[in-house]
Amino acid sequence: MKRRRTRRDEMLEAIASGCSDVETLAERFGVSASTIRRDLQALSEKQAVARTYGGAILAAPDRETSLRTRSGQHRNEKAAIAAAALALVREGETLILDGGSTVEAFGRLLHGRRHRVITSNLPLIPLLAGAEGMELIVLGGTVRPISMGTTGPLAEESLRRLSAARCFMSADGVVPGRGLCEATLEQVALKELMMAQSQEVVVLADASKLGRAGQPCWAPLPAQWTLVTDADEAACAPFRAAGARVVRA
Repeated sequence: MKRRRTRRDEMLEAIASGCSDVETLAERFGVSASTIRRDLQALSEKQAVARTYGGAILAAPDRETSLRTRSGQHRNEKAAIAAAALALVREGETLILDGGSTVEAFGRLLHGRRHRVITSNLPLIPLLAGAEGMELIVLGGTVRPISMGTTGPLAEESLRRLSAARCFMSADGVVPGRGLCEATLEQVALKELMMAQSQEVVVLADASKLGRAGQPCWAPLPAQWTLVTDADEAACAPFRAAGARVVRA
């Protein structure tokens, strides 16, 4: 029998392709209808699907909020996460910084330190561009006004020529066993490449992001990675169980 996590991932693909009723899914995966119902309930609790009579459909993605709106939310939590993340960094390291308001808060703490920073996070440019001891590399590409970051093939091509000691990632949601979710394929393609080009992956996420699966596109996480969060131990436990190192801010 397939491992439950693998079956549920494949079940999402089957539902997306139109195979959405319990009996058809049970036949397709060679398990009982009650097992399928339990899987659908678990996926529903993760907000990956919406239950229907006799089956399920993919959940509608959440409405994406602007960087300006997100910057005003959970400010104290993001500041604490940024400070905890800074303790993981050695002076002089090359760092990749993803977009997002929590990574922006972390990036602001790098002012006055000596680093090479590679980033798609546009709000950090005026802060870090002229800072003493800072070498700033901006990933060109298509600007997403809603998130004030760059994406696309130009950003990816530049990044393939670079590497870093650590990358600091953000996401609309983080789910153990699935990875980071975002609104577009371009976003997750760049995130996946950022992680591939780094020796260590660090995800910065406040408690509201944990277990959230409100967007349709996913970037899988490596086997070993670090989560920095303000969430309580109960919320962190599934991530520890999935192999993540957890730093609580």
